[in-house]
Amino acid sequence: MVEREPAGEPVLVFGSTCVDVLLRVPHLPRSQEDLQPPGQRFTVGGCAFNAAHALGRGGADVTFVTPVGMRGLYGPFVLQRLRSLPWARPVILPDRENGCCYCLVEPGGERTFLSVHGAEYGFDPAWMEPYRGSRFGWVYVCGLEIGEPTGEALVTWLENAGTGRIFFAPGPRAAQIPPERIRRMLALRPVLHLNREEALTLSGADDVRGAAEALFARTGQPVIVTLGADGAAFADGDGFRTVPACPVERVTDTVGAGDAHAGALLLALSRGEPLARAVALANRAGALAVQTEGSTAED
Repeated sequence: MVEREPAGEPVLVFGSTCVDVLLRVPHLPRSQEDLQPPGQRFTVGGCAFNAAHALGRGGADVTFVTPVGMRGLYGPFVLQRLRSLPWARPVILPDRENGCCYCLVEPGGERTFLSVHGAEYGFDPAWMEPYRGSRFGWVYVCGLEIGEPTGEALVTWLENAGTGRIFFAPGPRAAQIPPERIRRMLALRPVLHLNREEALTLSGADDVRGAAEALFARTGQPVIVTLGADGAAFADGDGFRTVPACPVERVTDTVGAGDAHAGALLLALSRGEPLARAVALANRAGALAVQTEGSTAED
């Protein structure tokens, strides 16, 4: 998605890898309706995987730690894909099941998710001992993992790990994360990456500018808000700016577009790009993502 350049600061990504089951539907099902999708496609996805893939594809020095449950249908499929990627560090859990996400894609490309969570969203501090310390310039974490029962342990690990700057994507379930856990995450002064709805929910503001500026006031770090066809906006202490979207000929689907945007943004930041240019590069990655079927482009 992004032209390869020197790797930049090392990035640690922790989080989920699941199987995305893509189903194209004429509309979202109604009660008692019988739809017949033209087929289904299995791809590897998950917010953390998608972000790590964008980083790895762009040539970043990325390490991706992800738990994989080997019981059931999905774990072996996930593990085979991860073993083909030099930056992936799967944590194999033989007695747990891996989850999946059913992605219902409507004709205009909009997606609706039905997620079955499994081992991929769990956390154990023991998995992270090899990665403690300051050799990483950045650490990516998603709100889905923070919101799980083991999310408390993940926040505690982040508070004590001595790693680099935190890049936090709260995600669509931010409102369901316990408030004290959110408070602790924001106290770590992360760079925040959210969409419009997430920013309004997390901040309590009525508009995007108010949301971004309110969250910046809490973290003192850049807040980036994606706006779909309107591009993305950010607040960084020097004001509030909107960066236009890149033109898109046709939306294939929006599965993983936000994750691709986050990964490309983090890639640019790890290379020291100014924030406005980093957001512009991320907008380009997001535009490419919505023109690609599934969550990631093929290597």
